[in-house]
Amino acid sequence: MSYIKLFSGTNSKYLAEKIANFYGKQLGAVTQQRFSDGEIYVSFDESVRGYDVFLIQSTFPNADNLMELLLMIDAARRASAAYVTVVVPYFGYARQDRKDKPRVPIAAKLVANLLSAAGADRLMTCDLHAGQIQGFFDFPVDHLDGAAIFIPYLRSLNLENLIFASPDVGGVARARGFAKIMEVDLVLCDKHRKRANEIASMQLIGDVEGANVVLVDDLVDTGGTLCKASQIIMDKGAKSVRAICTHGVLSGKALDNIENSVLTELVITDTLPLKQESPKIRVLTVAELFAKAIRKLQDNDSISSLFII
Repeated sequence: MSYIKLFSGTNSKYLAEKIANFYGKQLGAVTQQRFSDGEIYVSFDESVRGYDVFLIQSTFPNADNLMELLLMIDAARRASAAYVTVVVPYFGYARQDRKDKPRVPIAAKLVANLLSAAGADRLMTCDLHAGQIQGFFDFPVDHLDGAAIFIPYLRSLNLENLIFASPDVGGVARARGFAKIMEVDLVLCDKHRKRANEIASMQLIGDVEGANVVLVDDLVDTGGTLCKASQIIMDKGAKSVRAICTHGVLSGKALDNIENSVLTELVITDTLPLKQESPKIRVLTVAELFAKAIRKLQDNDSISSLFII
């Protein structure tokens, strides 16, 4: 008898079904409804007593996705689940991970506290905005690396004179990891922001003359940073520039920005649902990566083999 059950939140079912398929199980039955005033109601339609329960739900806006996940955790805990693991492919509110000015919240820590208070025993996620966010949790965190998806794809392109680039100082470690595994050079775009989603200035540090450049970031929101960085890189003599970002938030005028940019392509994963298709956007799935991680967790195996950086 298998003592594991997989359940999905409403807006991550498209990905949860693929994860369950790779794992070899059907998603469990759960009812998600709303009262007439919009209040969320959750009910498991099968027993979870004594089971290891995996709840799959990204916490992207609006906040209903997070609230639904919290209710699912509480319901599973009150139904005597043995162990509750929240599988959050995209961990929302991660960009607010420190006090960068007075009188602002640390939202990532708040969400960590909420998950803990609801009764979660473990978190499985992918490419947090900052790795140190793992320290906000008082239970184990399995932090999967999107590089396991992107590196094989980049190798399949057989790009000559490849160089990786970080669109800002904060992403240098991530881009350096890619450059190290591919044994190529790294350049940096140094940007200064006026405010969120608005760049004041940017300059390139490094030589990209004649190179095929790959920008690396954890997420793409409006696309402003990537588009500006790609234009600067091409102006400096690069042969081509493409971007890889794990989480395709793509809000506001992001699609227009991407389509009107000099980017050859934007490669993202399906941690978030794609709002609109574009010939410049390629989506790779993280379903198999998460399914393998869940399998190893159940078998008490190390997940180290899933990391290539």
